[in-house]
Amino acid sequence: MSSATSSSQTLSRPYQAPRRNWLARINWRIAVFGAVVLMLVGVPFYIWADEVITGGIHNHGSYKEVDLKAMSSFDMDQINGTMQDIPQKFRALEGQKVLMIGEMWAPQEAGEGKLSYFVLVYSKTKCCFNGPPLAQHFVDGNVAPGAEVYYYETPVNVWGTVHIYVRKDAEGVIKSIYHVDVEKVEPIEN
Repeated sequence: MSSATSSSQTLSRPYQAPRRNWLARINWRIAVFGAVVLMLVGVPFYIWADEVITGGIHNHGSYKEVDLKAMSSFDMDQINGTMQDIPQKFRALEGQKVLMIGEMWAPQEAGEGKLSYFVLVYSKTKCCFNGPPLAQHFVDGNVAPGAEVYYYETPVNVWGTVHIYVRKDAEGVIKSIYHVDVEKVEPIEN
């Protein structure tokens, strides 16, 4: 065999550039795209995971911030319900200083005067779409002596001491389970 025949048997391969590792192939556009996708998925997941882990109760040292929606999201018989039907994490708030963020409803007050009582709910428009309103959706706000509280149409921060007990009306229907001795109310500026 001649050398020409042996060289034709070896196939010539075209030149291939060496492959860079995957880190070297990332440019700024891919990094920005990845960051945006991570934020769109990561932030909602973090918020969800935080609420699941804490149960809507965040300890800030001198007070606990309580998520009213989480506080009302459990089933309770509105006639035969007892303290044992209220989740332990919320019963443990008894006598604690709290911050609750929600909207006010003052059914017994009119005008621009000071309030002595109001009801707090996480949202007046979103509260009760899954049937009739339930006692656990509302917090009775009794204004503490010496505190000046006024009605606000906007969401508010409510500071006070929370008490957990079942209050029924004359027919035996539960009217409320959450009560707060209100020390201060501030509107949340948008």
